[in-house]
Amino acid sequence: MALYEHVFLARQDLAQAQVDALAETATKIVEDNAGKVVKTETWGLRSLAYRIAKNRKAHYVMLEIDAPAGVVAELERQTQINEDVIRYMTVKVDGHEAGPSVMMRKGDRERRGRRERDGGGFDGE
Repeated sequence: MALYEHVFLARQDLAQAQVDALAETATKIVEDNAGKVVKTETWGLRSLAYRIAKNRKAHYVMLEIDAPAGVVAELERQTQINEDVIRYMTVKVDGHEAGPSVMMRKGDRERRGRRERDGGGFDGE
């Protein structure tokens, strides 16, 4: 089976529970068609570079999938029908990343950089 990363953007006015339900629906589609979702990451509500369907922000979700090509076609078909999803993209990859993705590590890097610039401690030095 092939390895894929599927990222979709959900409308900004959805609650986090609704976004999680969309991710569960995508996972169910993959698993019902003999595939497997290796990892699901919710990147949160982020600003868009430009407005998409009157939305300035969107909830980002990434699924790492191990499945045959037909499963991805069905997942994209179902995603395209859903009105809560404003954009999606599926990319075939050679291998999945171990640990968190780059988007999840970005916040750690920013916090670590600030700590090092400020002297590394809370003692006011």
